[in-house]
Amino acid sequence: METPSSDSKPDEQPTDEGMEADRSMSRSDSGSGDDSLDGLSNRVPRCPLTPSLSPRKRTTSQSKTEPPLLRTNKRTIYTAGRPPWYNVTGTTFKEAFVIGLCGGSASGKTTVANKIIEALDVPWVVLLSMDSFYKVLNKEEQELAAKNEYNFDHPDAFDFELLVTVLRKLKKGKSIKVPVYDFTSHSRRKEWKTVYGANVVIFEGILAFANKELLKLLDMKVFVDTDSDIRLIRRLKRDISQRGRDISGIIKQYNKFVKPAFEQYIEPTVQVADIVVPRGGENFVALDLIVQHVHSQLEKREITVRSALASAHQGQPLPKTLSVMESTPQVLGMHTIIRNKETNRDEFIFYSKRLMRLLIEHALSFLPLKSVSVETPQGSIYEGKRLSGKRITGVSILRAGETMEQALMAVCKDIRLGKILIQTNHDTGEPELHYLRLPKDISEDYVILMDSTVSTGAAALMAVRVLLDHDVAEDKIFLLSLLMAEMGVHSVAYAFPKVRIITTAVDKEVNDQFHIIPGIGNFGDRYFGTDAPSDWCESDEGMDF
Repeated sequence: METPSSDSKPDEQPTDEGMEADRSMSRSDSGSGDDSLDGLSNRVPRCPLTPSLSPRKRTTSQSKTEPPLLRTNKRTIYTAGRPPWYNVTGTTFKEAFVIGLCGGSASGKTTVANKIIEALDVPWVVLLSMDSFYKVLNKEEQELAAKNEYNFDHPDAFDFELLVTVLRKLKKGKSIKVPVYDFTSHSRRKEWKTVYGANVVIFEGILAFANKELLKLLDMKVFVDTDSDIRLIRRLKRDISQRGRDISGIIKQYNKFVKPAFEQYIEPTVQVADIVVPRGGENFVALDLIVQHVHSQLEKREITVRSALASAHQGQPLPKTLSVMESTPQVLGMHTIIRNKETNRDEFIFYSKRLMRLLIEHALSFLPLKSVSVETPQGSIYEGKRLSGKRITGVSILRAGETMEQALMAVCKDIRLGKILIQTNHDTGEPELHYLRLPKDISEDYVILMDSTVSTGAAALMAVRVLLDHDVAEDKIFLLSLLMAEMGVHSVAYAFPKVRIITTAVDKEVNDQFHIIPGIGNFGDRYFGTDAPSDWCESDEGMDF
């Protein structure tokens, strides 16, 4: 596995409050004959299951993503990326593979889920807990819950409408918000957790198989079967130590609600399960079979994008959505300097910044404006213009796109910034999404997407797809780059015909290594004064790829 490192300074967790993290997704082809579990016992598991796992300690519902990264004192190393989940038309091609885990209360569903995540050894896995989707209780229900008189194990206790909506969007690769339920106060917290896509989604809950619409979203259904006495002991330990409840209340609730609900609503759903796992997380044979089947499904869903882009759109006229700055003597002079391989780093940075500033100013002229009237200090009325939208957000494709942020901030006061890290997988040659950090409510904004150069358009395509998955309107996205190749322009315009493409120059050719010809070289290395090692590669745009 490649372990590319980031020079982008993102020391913060991708899931920091107020910002958004990514995980990825894969396509489910349920229903085909090849999807059966027959013959899997002869396959060698990818990652052996380990018998140890720390006990669960929590007072709130647990829905999480697994960050594919390592941290040191000086930097963050992103160990795995999300491969393309869309085709050359920009349309989502692969859906997440969703595993449903059902079983009685304290049967070990979360332990089984963590064991599967550990053994899968794939990046971008989401664990979605049904506990997050308890309904909001009114005052009367709150009082009943405080006296252990409210039935949390009945189907009516769950918000299935919200659950189905969230899981459907997550399966399709959209950014979703998951409620956080507080077991101590029997209420939802104000802060919802943002989750974005996945290669694999593991959905666990006592009534995971109790809703027909929910069942349609599950590609694999696993029932965790644990002895009732063991489940009761676990529930006692958990509710006393983690949820602050007394033993008499727990026993009362178990006999009145938990046990009858299991017999009436949960146990019968074992009939729809694809696999039954006795003894929960201790059944390594069953878990190995699950892991092997998931791997076989993920392998069927691999897709290539860059090679398809390289052979498409040749000889076509440039799209109307492209705007190239006028090649004034000043612009040509600056291009001459930054394209010259003999230009030293100081001059390269200086003239690149000048060009970026001009590009940003040019791009802002395409934003929709509305007519406004203001009164001047002399008491006269001036008929002017103002941005018709709510606000502008800048998003840079790391690392080279980050160099354009300063120019954007210089002309747009108090602008919000986001970052996307996309790197090339050396084994597949495909772009991979490694890191995402976007401002809240970005769907309401005009977004200026920045990268230094665009050649095949593979990374730009991925970045635009990410923004669309976060509900940014396509016609509100402006892709800015100092230099583009015709191939990259066509790729983006073909996939996303409403995205405005703005650059200072367009070169005609891309060579076999996906470098722009005549090009500008490795913009990131020339700007930051670094030499990329042989096993390093960032986004194709930052590398003239």
